[in-house]
Amino acid sequence: MQGSLRTRKATGAKFALVSVLAVFTSIVFADVGAAEPRHGLSIFGSLKYPPDFQHFDYVNPDAPKGGRMVTMGTGDVNTFDSFNEFIVKGDAAQNLDLLFDNLMVRAQDEPDAVYGLVAKSADVAPDGMSVTFKLRPEAKFADGTPITADDVVFSFGLIKNIATRPQFREPIRDVTKAEALDPETVRYTFTGKLIRDLPVLVAQLPILSKAYYTANPYEETSLKPPLGSGPYRIKSFNTGSSITYERRDDYWAKDLPVNKGRFNFDEIRLDYYRDRTIELEQLKSGGFDYREEFSSLAWATQYDIPAVREGRLIKELIPDRRPSGAQGYFINTRRDKFNDPRVRAALDLVFDFEWSNKKLFYGLYTRTTSYFENSDMKAVGLPTPEELALLNPYKDKLPAEVFGEPYTPPVTDGTGNNRENLKKARQLLISAGWKPDSEGKLRNAKGEQLSIEFLDFEAQFERITLPYVKNLQDIGVAANWRLVDPAQYQQRLKSFDFDVTTQRFSLGLTPGADMRAFLSCDAAKAQGSFNLAGICDPVVDALIDKIVEAKSRAELTTATRAVDRVLRAGHYWVPHWYKPSYSVAYWNKFSRPAIQPKYDNGVLDTWWFDAAKAAALKSGKSEAQTMPETKQQPAKP
Repeated sequence: MQGSLRTRKATGAKFALVSVLAVFTSIVFADVGAAEPRHGLSIFGSLKYPPDFQHFDYVNPDAPKGGRMVTMGTGDVNTFDSFNEFIVKGDAAQNLDLLFDNLMVRAQDEPDAVYGLVAKSADVAPDGMSVTFKLRPEAKFADGTPITADDVVFSFGLIKNIATRPQFREPIRDVTKAEALDPETVRYTFTGKLIRDLPVLVAQLPILSKAYYTANPYEETSLKPPLGSGPYRIKSFNTGSSITYERRDDYWAKDLPVNKGRFNFDEIRLDYYRDRTIELEQLKSGGFDYREEFSSLAWATQYDIPAVREGRLIKELIPDRRPSGAQGYFINTRRDKFNDPRVRAALDLVFDFEWSNKKLFYGLYTRTTSYFENSDMKAVGLPTPEELALLNPYKDKLPAEVFGEPYTPPVTDGTGNNRENLKKARQLLISAGWKPDSEGKLRNAKGEQLSIEFLDFEAQFERITLPYVKNLQDIGVAANWRLVDPAQYQQRLKSFDFDVTTQRFSLGLTPGADMRAFLSCDAAKAQGSFNLAGICDPVVDALIDKIVEAKSRAELTTATRAVDRVLRAGHYWVPHWYKPSYSVAYWNKFSRPAIQPKYDNGVLDTWWFDAAKAAALKSGKSEAQTMPETKQQPAKP
């Protein structure tokens, strides 16, 4: 999470149907008319890389293999009890995608392109209603058995139908069938009109072994390392504390163009810390190698140590060019007390970002205002005629606010004197039916005081939320902050047992069917979904369809701006902040390509262990690292 928060991350970069860190791709109808096999799929334009490309531009194809990277687990849960990331049950270990291959893999320097991995080609039907993939005969699972079309079909059936998390299942709901035409050919068939995203979404589904999951239950949590076909296998683990992946020398696809220069570490180990302060101290003492810092306090005050000053421990901002997404306090509208948008708008008035940024964040951040922050998909100014064409059919169902300037959070002078906004918030709550009693406490017609519990699992967020809680208490709300253990936190999120919680959700560079997992009525009703706010608005659902139907990037941008206006007017969250960079610290024993992948930090994917640097570091002779000339320093907020 940008700022002083954690990041909700996809558990892997290859299977991109989840998250803060997930990017979705699509196929444009104009590209499929020829109906001929292609080495990749793209949207709104041609592919960057030709059929005979040798490697991605952002890798070093000659990068040495070896060494290891030890980093920390990140995300909502600082523990794990399962090696199945697809089902609702359990808390899965992170980076399990390293075990599995896909039909095609994303290019991280294009917003919406995938290229063949297990599939050597893709053939989209002229009407767009199906896509056929031709598999490479050399593709194999780690036990040496071939990957066949039956495995691909079997995997689709498991993911779509059996106990799967909504964020994996929802985007492919209009994929009606997968069939094996022969051992090396698989066809997916679609239904309806919202088919634009589907060829590339199915291209990125993980491929699971039919033999393995016939012998082992898929729908139950398990700590038995699963059989995969990817570049790594699980070497060892300590349940809930650490997991080590080892690179497979016998990986069948290690020399394919999409993999050249990637997966360079012999071992990748993730250590899970429940206390971020202890985690930072472990980094400083050399307990692990790489840390992404999510605390502005720590970033500003706790890295002034000899190792940093001497260049042995590198402290760096890596540009983040992805949409920063929606970070904030998400309000659970499934609870009656939050049904009225005036109540939710009042919560926004009470939060004093400017004071927090000045006193707590060292002025490092910019206020988030949009669900598509840091991108041109964000709504600005008055609606354009094209936006109005999408919004006007629902004019009688939308607040007038949608048709003016988009809603932006209130601004204070940063002194902590937020009296005017607190007064406005109290009046909004009173107008929504919460009347003050003799002591000034706000109560409904049943005499119940308005109460709000902020749910979290990390103590570091206390310093941010408690001033907010105090402001709410000052206007008559019974507010409190609740810290629970990670497992309980995750379970309460899955069952929507909370009032308000903090998250960051970042949609991809080309939003489409993925938006359903975050914003649709179906997701609001599905246990374990990412629609934490419980957004269930037929207008939002209809506008998501318009996004999926878009035939050009201009149409897509118009539709995202329209839905952004509706969502912001709904006051489903209290927006936080963002910073367009990764704040990272790492010991100076790694090297990386001169070109950073445009839409990723590239650390586990393209960096490598540098034996010379490691030897110098061990001898104490390491010098400060300089940035490659081709890298760009991010603009500081």
